[in-house]
Amino acid sequence: MPLAPRGQDSMPAPYYLIGPGDTLDIFVWRNDDLHKTLRVRPDGRISVPLIDDVDAAGKTPTRLARDIEARLSGFVVDPIVTVMVVDFSGTFDQQIRVIGEAQKPQAIPYRDKMTVLDVMIAVGGLTEFASGNQAVISRMSDGKQKQYRVRLDDLIRDGDIGANVAMNPGDILIIPQRYI
Repeated sequence: MPLAPRGQDSMPAPYYLIGPGDTLDIFVWRNDDLHKTLRVRPDGRISVPLIDDVDAAGKTPTRLARDIEARLSGFVVDPIVTVMVVDFSGTFDQQIRVIGEAQKPQAIPYRDKMTVLDVMIAVGGLTEFASGNQAVISRMSDGKQKQYRVRLDDLIRDGDIGANVAMNPGDILIIPQRYI
């Protein structure tokens, strides 16, 4: 099933949800000793002074700040907490995973209006063994996993901008090896 080239979206972007691997800057107003920069652990938690482990993954920065405020209120009078995401990884459903014959196969954070060309730039392009025009995007649609063929060789090697298609959060780009 072909994908349409990237067009204008009419829906607003969803709120960012914190995920494992994200780096957070936690600032507690008037309490510099509680200001910390923390990486979200693989279990989705962070360790905050005075209150130990806090679930962070799957929450917006604002929701996490309110949760930390509630837990700190037993130790700090009227805490005001700000959470800023300074390095993004996102939850798995907010990433695009690239597997197969990319120079640097990896999971990358989804950005609004991202295209397959943006993804290929992030992973360093195709290997010399890639069968780019046999690549597929595996995507959940209406509760079912569907695959869409993409023409990476046409896009990257031939400059066919019509082959540049929209990517969605949670997509998996599979680049097979060509047969010799």
